[in-house]
Amino acid sequence: MREDNLKLGVNIDHIAVLREARKINDPDPIMALGICAQNGADQITIHLREDRRHIHDEDVRRIIESSSLPVNLECSIDPTIIDIVCQLRPHRATLVPEKREEVTTEGGLDVSGQYNAILNAIKKLTEHEIEISLFIDPTPDVIELSSKLGAQWVELHTGSYANVYAMRHSSLSHSHHAIETLKLSRKELDTKLNSAYEDIVASANHARMLGLKVAAGHGLNYQNVSLIVDIDTIEELNIGQSIIARSVFTGLATAVHDMKVLCNR
Repeated sequence: MREDNLKLGVNIDHIAVLREARKINDPDPIMALGICAQNGADQITIHLREDRRHIHDEDVRRIIESSSLPVNLECSIDPTIIDIVCQLRPHRATLVPEKREEVTTEGGLDVSGQYNAILNAIKKLTEHEIEISLFIDPTPDVIELSSKLGAQWVELHTGSYANVYAMRHSSLSHSHHAIETLKLSRKELDTKLNSAYEDIVASANHARMLGLKVAAGHGLNYQNVSLIVDIDTIEELNIGQSIIARSVFTGLATAVHDMKVLCNR
């Protein structure tokens, strides 16, 4: 069992995804705030995408005004989005890459290639006293650049680990992530899984050594989270889809509670 309290940020975007499927006002993401707070969540995470495919500006405003928990607003580095974030002033802004065609965020920020644009976004957010996190791939050079940029946090992208874990420990052979792993043996999958996990461990340790706070997220669920929980240099997990998916069957209160228990087992 961890000696510290591993914080859990609950991403409620997928509640808005359900709402937008019918283009009506139900379910309202704001209704999740109290349930999450009462059942162990430490933070509310939402993503204001450029195309507003799920969370809208008004959602962000209402959630920030109403939440008893800190709000972590994921956003692109687009200047118009950064301006909106500065106006709404969440507790934290997590800068993420964004492509219109992707279903969910795939991969971390191109910190080297977009260094100046990220720096400009960080400067503006800092002026408005907004804490800054960078959503990055778990590699040493990106950790170094994140520290140089002046971010307070990095959130390590756990997607590669989660995808290989699913192929190794489930029967999801028809997953859209399966193409590159279908022909691999269990031993080869074990090797890939161990490599992905060790990248996360090494990056978390390196980031902490540089004075950065470390979060992790993407693809984490009730089956694969235990190994990530064991990394004591990670102090926060941001998890959404698996919690909201389970809540369809158990209710949101139970889904959040169960994940929080796993985070501090």
